[in-house]
Amino acid sequence: MAWTREQRVVVIASYLGWTLDAFDFFLMVFMLKAIAAEFMADVTAVAFAVTLSLAMRPLGALIFGRLADRFGRRPVLMIDVGIYSLLELLSGFSPNLTVLLVLRALFGVAMGGEWGIGAALTMETVPTHARGLVSGILQAGYPTGYLLASVVYGLFFDAIGWRGMFMIGVAPALLILYIRRNVPESSSWVASQSRPRPSWSVIFQRDWKLALYAIALMTSFNFFSHGTQDIYPLFLQAQHKFDTHTVSLIVVTYNIGAILGGLCFGYLSERIGRRNAITLAALMALPMIPLWAFSSSPYVLAAGAFWIQFAVQGAWGVIPAHLNELSPDDLRATFPGLVYQLGNLIASGNAPLQTMIAENNGGNYGLALGLVVGVVSVIIAVLIRFSPERRGADMSAGTNAPAT
Repeated sequence: MAWTREQRVVVIASYLGWTLDAFDFFLMVFMLKAIAAEFMADVTAVAFAVTLSLAMRPLGALIFGRLADRFGRRPVLMIDVGIYSLLELLSGFSPNLTVLLVLRALFGVAMGGEWGIGAALTMETVPTHARGLVSGILQAGYPTGYLLASVVYGLFFDAIGWRGMFMIGVAPALLILYIRRNVPESSSWVASQSRPRPSWSVIFQRDWKLALYAIALMTSFNFFSHGTQDIYPLFLQAQHKFDTHTVSLIVVTYNIGAILGGLCFGYLSERIGRRNAITLAALMALPMIPLWAFSSSPYVLAAGAFWIQFAVQGAWGVIPAHLNELSPDDLRATFPGLVYQLGNLIASGNAPLQTMIAENNGGNYGLALGLVVGVVSVIIAVLIRFSPERRGADMSAGTNAPAT
């Protein structure tokens, strides 16, 4: 089946939206030491900015998701991109740590809105048989944004400092022009406007068990991703004393692995099912932990990081399709993003938790990384077996009945 121009541009816009959102978020993790030095604070205090960004994302998912369910995916997505770009720019002008923390919290609100809207718009638009691959493409935007942040860090940080890095982060605002000119509204959303819309209370009374399960699953997933990403540059800088260039190259390497993992497992999920693909990816991470967290050579660390991110983002590559297929139709811009970001809220203490474990063990960041990831990979492999398998569910008929 040939793709239409509208389907192609929607995938591109949603992919770029999540890529640039992640780019703006991950710039922060490279600058924890530099910001701490300027504001004369410890790294754990500055890492609280990462926690705040993650913790505020459920509020953004709720606000922007409800707006997108009410007023359409396209206009709300443009507003959201504009807000997170502006807040990234303002972060570079922070006069003290308190102001920076406030701005990163507000950034988290805007960041929380993007994923749910983009995923809903994409999954409602693309052909059913392509959802797995497109899910991998969409989720690959996250490590692509991390990769871009690592490249910008390697090329520019020594010259422009952390404030200049935040100012580069205003670039995603240009995406608004592309969305306005090229991206159509979701036809499924347009069709839904002619149907009665049940109240929130009716929907959540009906689906509260599904919602609680999805939140637990996404909490584990967020510990899986942030447990491997948030302090890894700090681990390379503080424990191994690698210079800017070496850190950047390792981060680029493992983000290439993450992108490939998301694409491979997203595509594989169309063949073996969403649950099986996630189980396989989660278990694949376990044997990679010694190379990734307990090696000393930059080459071995890079190899371990490549394969662990292949597994982590491989599991994540199935999530956009899986959550949208599980979602109640009337809340598709709200439900996936909200459960995802509530999982982020519960997992938002990951960065301070890992830095605390490391500092309480003589600066052993590798121990903190390996401990968290080893536990959550097993939890995910178990939890996903309780999930409904709804590959190919019809998103246009106003029901969540699986496609036949």
